[in-house]
Amino acid sequence: MWMWESFLWQKKKANGKISYKQAEVDFVCNLGSRRCYIQSAYSIPDEAKRSQEIRPLEKIDDSFKKIVITGDIIPTNYDDHGILTMGIWDFLLDSNALNL
Repeated sequence: MWMWESFLWQKKKANGKISYKQAEVDFVCNLGSRRCYIQSAYSIPDEAKRSQEIRPLEKIDDSFKKIVITGDIIPTNYDDHGILTMGIWDFLLDSNALNL
């Protein structure tokens, strides 16, 4: 598992040129060919804070799992962008949390 404040990746465009993108993601977890991006937040009390936390994940345009983990007690759910939001206790106590 890696922790990066600034995550940089490159993508080859259809015209053959390489473009670089950058986003701030708290954790990038790799296991073989699997990858997972994780944002962590102490609390997400309102939609403004939620938007702030998911913005870096929305900028990443690959099909790997994206998760927001919060200290709040909330139901685990996916949003319209496919981003999973869950509480820290669900994440820590469910050994299958990264496979949800």
